[in-house]
Amino acid sequence: MKTAFLALAAMTLAPIAAAADIEITYSPEFQEKLQDDYGVKEGDKLQEDIRSDLERELGKANIDPARVTVTILDAKPNRPTMEQLSERPGLDMLRSKSIGGMDLHGIAYDTSGTPIGELEYGWFETDIRDVNAAGVWSDARRASRRFAQKFADELIN
Repeated sequence: MKTAFLALAAMTLAPIAAAADIEITYSPEFQEKLQDDYGVKEGDKLQEDIRSDLERELGKANIDPARVTVTILDAKPNRPTMEQLSERPGLDMLRSKSIGGMDLHGIAYDTSGTPIGELEYGWFETDIRDVNAAGVWSDARRASRRFAQKFADELIN
């Protein structure tokens, strides 16, 4: 039983181990938003979500590019970030909500450094009544998941 569990765990982790080198950066405009408004640590959270989504979708599609670069062109939170809460006393984590989302650009490369696929994708909620955000970056996470799915599809075709 223990051996079967270890084998299953190894198979589950295999796509992650074989995943591409994923580099995630920010556009100058978004870098400025992180520094001046959202807080630099918020970028780390977005990078983790994007990396995880890409690893999952590339693994499911059995695609293994040598390298992937992603640029966060823009992102907007649904709830105030910790930085915003500390600087603006009128904001409330539970009652303050807004339309969020994210705009991304990705390029996948083969081992020789030749681009093998590219995608720019953005999704932002359009109606405040449709915002059911439980977290700060709920809509941005949705955009990240959709980007990863579409990017994997782009690389298959």
